[in-house]
Amino acid sequence: MTNWQSFDPPEAGQNRSARLAALRAQMADAGLDAFIVPRADAHQGEYVAPSEARLAWLTGFTGSAGFAIVTATTAGVFIDGRYRVQVRAEVDAADYTPVNWPETKPADWLRQALPGGGRVGFDPWLHTRSEIESLEQGLGGAGIGLIAVERNLVDAIWPDRPAPPVGAARIHDESLAGETAASRRARLAETLREAGQTAALLTLPDSISWLLNIRGSDIPRNPVVQSFAVLSDSGELALFADAAKFDPMVRAHLGNQVSILPPDALTAALRDLPGPVRLDPQTAPEAAFRILTEAGTEIARDRDPAILPKARKTAAELSGMAAAHRRDGAAIVRLLAWLDAQDPAKLTEIDVVQRLEQERRAEGALDISFDTICGAGPNGAIIHYRVTEATNRTLSPDQILLLDSGGQYADGTTDITRTISLGAAPDAARAPYTAVLRGLIAISRTRFPTGVAGAHIDALARQFLWAQGLDYDHGTGHGVGAALCVHEGPVRISRISTLPLESGMILSNEPGYYREGAFGIRLENLIAVTPAQSEPGREMLGFDTLTLCPFDRRLIDASVMSPTETEWLNTYHQHVRTELSPLLDGAARDWLIRQTHPLT
Repeated sequence: MTNWQSFDPPEAGQNRSARLAALRAQMADAGLDAFIVPRADAHQGEYVAPSEARLAWLTGFTGSAGFAIVTATTAGVFIDGRYRVQVRAEVDAADYTPVNWPETKPADWLRQALPGGGRVGFDPWLHTRSEIESLEQGLGGAGIGLIAVERNLVDAIWPDRPAPPVGAARIHDESLAGETAASRRARLAETLREAGQTAALLTLPDSISWLLNIRGSDIPRNPVVQSFAVLSDSGELALFADAAKFDPMVRAHLGNQVSILPPDALTAALRDLPGPVRLDPQTAPEAAFRILTEAGTEIARDRDPAILPKARKTAAELSGMAAAHRRDGAAIVRLLAWLDAQDPAKLTEIDVVQRLEQERRAEGALDISFDTICGAGPNGAIIHYRVTEATNRTLSPDQILLLDSGGQYADGTTDITRTISLGAAPDAARAPYTAVLRGLIAISRTRFPTGVAGAHIDALARQFLWAQGLDYDHGTGHGVGAALCVHEGPVRISRISTLPLESGMILSNEPGYYREGAFGIRLENLIAVTPAQSEPGREMLGFDTLTLCPFDRRLIDASVMSPTETEWLNTYHQHVRTELSPLLDGAARDWLIRQTHPLT
């Protein structure tokens, strides 16, 4: 077993009823009728440190998005379409009721749970201003008040809560970033001056890590330094983080214009800031807004100044991502060649995950970019399935395997999904697999004018599934960081994303289909937004594919594919062969050549 991923099952839930009872006692003592327990930490990151995993500790639900609302008599765990199978396996139905979200809004649920009105407690450090405003608006006229608590009620009943992480920071070399940290600070400071703002509070660790050209080890899979920062319009920056994270070399890299202060100094520093201070209502905690308001400081509601510059990758970042994908592609091909040569009945999901992590490590991966999703048969239908010793399934030649994984390299971050037939392709899977593949190709081939957003092209990936009466309950693509977080905002390909796509942005392209109790299908490549051939006066963009790995020919129904789709697939496979052949030898290279022959 590697040390990259723990396969221990989630903590047994025999004492979760006692935890729920203890929380309700805390609510009664505080005069609260309900309390909200989010998945998020104060930084609003997707992944949280063990010390911040309140939702999992209380309920047993381990997904990367969701929240719970607890009243004196009922408790709901709110989950989106990715987790509706998983939540039923992880939470005790005697204590918690899964709630389909966002179809059911928390305000509507609270109106039903508290028909006579009441007081709903929340931790202002764990919710953004936008979240609280939306909830307040939804509760208007219901006689339900939102009460900010000084100490989180879950923390009060968590006796062995882990300490905050103190992972070592490291320098992210300028050759990989394509710009110095001083230049980035100066560029964002100019943005503040142009807007008439004196300072900005940065709360997203990936924004701060990008800005300072540093990487960290506080959060598994995400090489960020957990911290807050205040950037002034002069370019000076106050970094609020444990000083133990920074050795002398990193301190020298940060320079004299960056000061390191303890995390608990943030509140006082915010009170002393002259305004206007830039706060992003989508990412900054409600507590920051309250601190500045109480101090009488003018607040400028504006986007995190780093979030869009970070999404527009530099030439060096794009080059690093391409190089990382070549090595990652070699690792995946070696894994798939090995898997094809095995008797699947002698392997388990964990065996595949361990072997893949070993192949990535051999290619220089520093970590995996998220816990590998390796679901055989019905486990593949759990969209964000995570194998444990308790759920580990033996493979079977009559099933398909969904393998979604990624690596963190010094020069880039990868994320790839392939769905693999473990024997003869099941008839029931061929039509949806081909529809998913055609959707991926449609996104890959599209050209679009500037100003087009993810919402405008999301349907391209779904059209062939829709024609069969099928669909999937997740977005088609998320932003990806360059040697940073595998899920990076704010750009997405989804029905609700209105942010225009820009050259240099990197996204995933991952349509899917899931048949509960039977199988899951997802295919994913990473794509970079690039300039495309344009007519005069009409600037166009398109996508370049970064991921290098064949698709499983056994699952493709070539008879329904158009000539242009077949041409794209054959060209892609030839490109994969050209790029990866020099990195492979023996059985893996032979396997690659067989898998990349033209589809006829």
